[in-house]
Amino acid sequence: MKFTARALTPYVSARHYFGSEQRRHREVARLSLVQLASVVNSSKSTLARIETAELLPPPDLPSRLDAAFGTAEHFHGLYQLAKREAHPDQYRRFMDLEAQAETIENYEPQVVPGALQTEAYARVLFGRLDHLTDEQVEEQVAIRMSRQAGRRSGPEPYRWSIIDESVIRRQAGDKECMYEQLASLLEHVDTPSSKVQVMPFSAGLHTLMSGALTLLTLSGGSSVAYEEGIDTGHLYEVADTVKLWRRRYEVLRADALPLAESAVLIRKAMEDY
Repeated sequence: MKFTARALTPYVSARHYFGSEQRRHREVARLSLVQLASVVNSSKSTLARIETAELLPPPDLPSRLDAAFGTAEHFHGLYQLAKREAHPDQYRRFMDLEAQAETIENYEPQVVPGALQTEAYARVLFGRLDHLTDEQVEEQVAIRMSRQAGRRSGPEPYRWSIIDESVIRRQAGDKECMYEQLASLLEHVDTPSSKVQVMPFSAGLHTLMSGALTLLTLSGGSSVAYEEGIDTGHLYEVADTVKLWRRRYEVLRADALPLAESAVLIRKAMEDY
């Protein structure tokens, strides 16, 4: 299939500008993506995705581009800006990456993780959003359920979820809704493809209390982190920053209840419903 270059939008962000400058210099040098890939020891697909701002450049690529094009530290400087900014459509990019992830690890302080929600529970959550009409609530529920159904190009990911004890204690909807949700959650506590731990109140304060965190491990071993607060989220793709979030998550995993004890606590919470 013949490659057709996409139109670029260089002034949307530093990431977009980096990609447009790569293409501009490549075209001035009359190099195809395949030829440039050979020069800078990369792949055609990686360079193509960088040009369209779908991918943050790897940290060692800017210096190789500068060497290839004789541009001093032009690409090095652009990379310093691009790696520090938020992706202009970071949630959409996170969703795209999540669909490709081999492993998904997350922490939720307030609600059941979306991938583990029952339809009734999801409807209650979306129904609390006062800017959504009833029709929009049903649309969001349908989207969430369809994502759970596994519309992926590859195999289902391995999931590890840590939830705060408040998730199983705070009632969402009526008692039947909550009982069914906890029963469903219990089924995922310890399976070949999923694990669920509860972070108990007794563990005290920890570094991830202010928001939800998701770590995605992609094919090839690269990772990204997505941290989400009340109204905002931030996607982290730079390796050193992702490593910091992973370190915090690993401490949380160590402090959370073991799988068997997590199951016991979920069963006790079910008794209240």
